[in-house]
Amino acid sequence: MPRNANGQRPSKADLPQKTCPACNRPFSWRRKWKDCWNTVRYCSERCRNQPSQKGRR
Repeated sequence: MPRNANGQRPSKADLPQKTCPACNRPFSWRRKWKDCWNTVRYCSERCRNQPSQKGRR
Protein backbone atom coordinates (compact mmCIF):
# COMPACT_ATOMS: atom_id res chain seq x y z
CA MET A 1 0.00 0.00 0.00
CA PRO A 2 1.35 3.41 -0.80
CA ARG A 3 1.88 5.94 1.91
CA ASN A 4 -0.55 8.81 2.22
CA ALA A 5 0.29 12.53 1.92
CA ASN A 6 1.68 12.63 5.48
CA GLY A 7 4.07 9.74 4.81
CA GLN A 8 2.14 7.32 7.02
CA ARG A 9 0.64 4.01 6.04
CA PRO A 10 -3.12 3.54 6.25
CA SER A 11 -4.46 1.82 9.35
CA LYS A 12 -5.43 -1.85 9.22
CA ALA A 13 -9.10 -0.89 9.32
CA ASP A 14 -8.67 0.98 6.03
CA LEU A 15 -7.20 -1.97 4.11
CA PRO A 16 -9.40 -3.77 1.56
CA GLN A 17 -10.99 -7.06 2.57
CA LYS A 18 -12.29 -10.18 0.84
CA THR A 19 -14.12 -13.29 2.06
CA CYS A 20 -12.45 -16.68 1.65
CA PRO A 21 -14.74 -19.10 -0.26
CA ALA A 22 -13.33 -22.12 1.62
CA CYS A 23 -13.77 -20.97 5.23
CA ASN A 24 -16.09 -17.94 4.75
CA ARG A 25 -13.88 -15.76 6.92
CA PRO A 26 -12.84 -12.23 5.98
CA PHE A 27 -9.17 -11.57 5.25
CA SER A 28 -7.32 -8.33 4.64
CA TRP A 29 -4.83 -7.11 2.09
CA ARG A 30 -1.21 -8.14 2.72
CA ARG A 31 1.91 -6.54 1.37
CA LYS A 32 2.93 -9.76 -0.40
CA TRP A 33 -0.33 -9.54 -2.40
CA LYS A 34 0.23 -5.95 -3.59
CA ASP A 35 0.84 -7.02 -7.21
CA CYS A 36 -1.84 -9.74 -7.41
CA TRP A 37 -4.65 -8.66 -5.03
CA ASN A 38 -7.21 -8.91 -7.84
CA THR A 39 -6.45 -12.60 -8.34
CA VAL A 40 -6.24 -13.62 -4.64
CA ARG A 41 -9.21 -15.79 -3.68
CA TYR A 42 -8.18 -17.72 -0.56
CA CYS A 43 -6.89 -16.54 2.82
CA SER A 44 -4.21 -19.24 3.13
CA GLU A 45 -2.51 -22.20 1.48
CA ARG A 46 -4.57 -24.50 3.68
CA CYS A 47 -7.83 -23.12 2.30
CA ARG A 48 -6.50 -23.12 -1.25
CA ASN A 49 -5.53 -26.80 -1.02
CA GLN A 50 -8.74 -27.86 0.73
CA PRO A 51 -11.05 -29.94 -1.50
CA SER A 52 -14.17 -28.18 -2.69
CA GLN A 53 -17.28 -28.67 -0.54
CA LYS A 54 -19.74 -28.10 -3.43
CA GLY A 55 -22.12 -30.99 -4.06
CA ARG A 56 -21.00 -33.08 -1.08
CA ARG A 57 -24.28 -33.40 0.82
